[in-house]
Amino acid sequence: MTDPTAGTERRDVAFDADGTTLRGWFYPAADRQGAPGPAVVMTHGFSLVKEVYLDRFAERFAASGLSVLLYDHRNFGASDGTPRQEIDPWRQIEDYRHALTFLSTLPEVDADRLGVWGTSYSGAHAVVVGATDLRVKAVVAQVPAMNGVETGWRRTPMAQIGDLGRAFAAERLARMSGEPARTRPVAGDPSEGPVYTAPDALEFFLNDTAVAPSYRNEVTVRSGEWSRAYNAGSYIEMVSPRPLLMIVGDDDTLSGTDLQLEAYGRAREPKELRLIPGGHFDPYVKQFEAASSAAADFLAKHLNTERLNTERLNTNR
Repeated sequence: MTDPTAGTERRDVAFDADGTTLRGWFYPAADRQGAPGPAVVMTHGFSLVKEVYLDRFAERFAASGLSVLLYDHRNFGASDGTPRQEIDPWRQIEDYRHALTFLSTLPEVDADRLGVWGTSYSGAHAVVVGATDLRVKAVVAQVPAMNGVETGWRRTPMAQIGDLGRAFAAERLARMSGEPARTRPVAGDPSEGPVYTAPDALEFFLNDTAVAPSYRNEVTVRSGEWSRAYNAGSYIEMVSPRPLLMIVGDDDTLSGTDLQLEAYGRAREPKELRLIPGGHFDPYVKQFEAASSAAADFLAKHLNTERLNTERLNTNR
């Protein structure tokens, strides 16, 4: 079988985001023959960097005729920004918009045919960006963390809520006093105060991320406080009339399969749901073929207006 991702070239890129340089890779679409075409912005989820399997998705999308901008969030990986390892969801959403602006300036790209793709935390961001930025013509949200408020409560035993709140308050006092930002593990033993302790999260963050030497298993304490107040699902009705694809694992105990399906039920048409076997991390490796193919087909369908216009003309004859 021929590898559909083979032969795709990429180049290093950098762009300004309100004074902070973000860095990533640009993948030109295969077989465009110099004509500007559709393009997609991609970035990773909570604490992750682009080398953690997203290059495979970008290659698949480029092979299907889509140019791709894949970049690291500010404060992570190759991108600039401080404090390092800090995640502000609203700042990341604004950076998606900067990425769209940069992408629209490239000669390979048709600025009227831009899509956004996100996964996990950035899957939620993609929904917010798709709902609020009219340049976006299609949205793919893979295993999206649609309701950080609810998942935050589920993740923390009630007896520990008070201690967690005091830790957040202490961190705010420390940073106001000029102390450096403190960090906590993304995944680890409960005694270390990590964000995640579930077995699949431990396996992924402690082992599977070895493909990315720049990955660090830590985030600032404040990142966790912000994540617990972030509910991207409140934007989902506003994505319409832009088409939305949600790719959901049927046993996702991190973002919550039920929370994702509840949000999908509130989304307006046009929308598509792809329910795949497995948990939150399976789309990256075990279910890569299903997840990447569903997204590539959806984006190509909704961003390839040349083909769609031809189909409409043929239908009307």
